[in-house]
Order: sequence, then C-alpha cells, then structure tokens
Amino acid sequence: MTETIADWLNLSSVWQAQLIVSGALIVALVLSRTVVLAIVHRRIKEPSVWYRARKLTSYIVTFVGFVALASIWIRGSGLATYVGFLTAGLAIALSDVLKNLAGWLFIVLRRPFRVGDRVSVGGEAGDVIDIRAFRFSLQEWAAVTGGGFPAYTGRIVHIPNGLLFTEPAANYSEGFEYVFHEIPVLVTFESNWRRAREIVLEAVERHAASLDEVAAEMRTTSQEYRLTIDQVAPAVFTRVGDSGVELTGRLAVPYLKTRAIEDLVWTDILDGIAGEPDVELAYPTVRAYFEGPVRIEGGE
Repeated sequence: MTETIADWLNLSSVWQAQLIVSGALIVALVLSRTVVLAIVHRRIKEPSVWYRARKLTSYIVTFVGFVALASIWIRGSGLATYVGFLTAGLAIALSDVLKNLAGWLFIVLRRPFRVGDRVSVGGEAGDVIDIRAFRFSLQEWAAVTGGGFPAYTGRIVHIPNGLLFTEPAANYSEGFEYVFHEIPVLVTFESNWRRAREIVLEAVERHAASLDEVAAEMRTTSQEYRLTIDQVAPAVFTRVGDSGVELTGRLAVPYLKTRAIEDLVWTDILDGIAGEPDVELAYPTVRAYFEGPVRIEGGE
C-alpha cells in the first residue's frame, strides 16, 4: 500500500513537471512566433509575400511544438501503449478531421491550386483567398459554365480540404490562361439566319484573344498536360432550337476578362441586328395551327 501511494505521488510529480514544461514551451513558441512576425512585417510590405511568410511561420511553429510536446509526454512503454490506443480511437472518431488534414498535405505537396487561383470544387466556385490545415476559403463568384459570366457575390465560402478526394476540382488559372467562352444567340425561324451568323462571327472575331498568344500558351501548357483542342480560332456553330435558330459564338478569352468581353460581344451583336430589318431575336413562343373554320365565342 505504501509503495502504491509512493508510486502515485512520483507519477503525479512527473505529470506536474511535464505540465509546467509543456506550458512554458507553448508560451515560448507563441512569443517566438510573435517576435519573428514582427521582424518580418517590418521588412515585408507586399501583402502576398507577407501572407505566405505568416503561413509558413505558423506551420513551422506548430510542427516544432507538436514534436517537442510528443517528446515530453511520450516516455516509457506503458504510456506509449496508452497513447497508441488513444491514437487509434481518435483516428476512427476524427476521420473527417484527418481526411481534411490529408487534403491539406495534398494541396501543399501536389499544388492543385494556389492562393489567387480561380477554382470550382463541389459545385462551389471562386478565387482562392486562404488555405489552412482543415479548409480553404473562396471569394465566391456566381457562374461557372453554361453561357453565364462570373460575378462576385460578396460572400466567402469555406470548403473542407477532404472534399478534394471525393469531388471533381477545376482550376481556371493553372497552366492555360484562357477559357473558350460560348455565347448563344437565338434568332427567329423567319430571320435571315445567314446574315445573323455573319454578325455573330464578326463580333467574336473582333474581341477574341490573339491566336498567336493562345497558341503560345497551349505549347507551354502541353509540356505538362496533354491538351486536345479541336477549335482555337473564333467560330459560330448553328443548330435548330425550339423557338428559332441558335447561333453559338465561341472565342478564347482570358479567364479574368470573361464578363467584360461578353459585354462587348453582345453590344456588337445587338448593334448589328438593329441595323438588319430581316433579323430578329427569338424568345420562347407557342404556335397553334387549326384546320377548318374557327369560331370565337363572345367576340365582336
């Protein structure tokens, strides 16, 4: 009994010492990080460089603190066994947290995107403004595909890092700096659709990116990815829709200027159609055909 009490007292004193050392270590690390950041902030004024320096300092301090605390507390086979069982239980209970941490390692090592890139993940799209150990943040924009142009909503979306393993991710900024944007124009069946096609083609050719610049970007990106693009030059594709003839203009534009260029293209198209009396824009309509005489009740 006396030996048990003595062992407990010894163990208690050891734990107290470990707690004191751990607390002192945490305080020292926090103070060190504050001092380092203060020194760096005096020398660096560029926001993007300051952001990366702050993140790198946080990662280093966290790693050093984790290793130091582990060396303080994990001593002796008994405690090591206990920590092993505890770790296994936490791995099961915190599977989502660990998956998010693995996603962060994937972002850091494989670089699917960086801060400032425009991406779409799991139905959410925007510009990456922050990357942390468990989630990354997007400055949300409204439209991804389908003829619409991106417009900032004013919201910030936080996405768990683990979503990268289960959802498709698109990076609009990596490698190829252009997107092939499509603008559908619907004219009535009675319109001179050939003249309308000429108007749309003239508009997309006037505002499309330089073919030489697009080809140079493609050659650079092809060194890392196998690109297959069958149509680089501006073009118009024709098909018959429910309410008219659909003319889809396609052109390469810088991904950051999609909205501005679509505005210019539509302005030219509308001006061109306004000067053509035999071309009219179409809209959803319903047409009814009757055979024989039609009688209207209550008419005058």
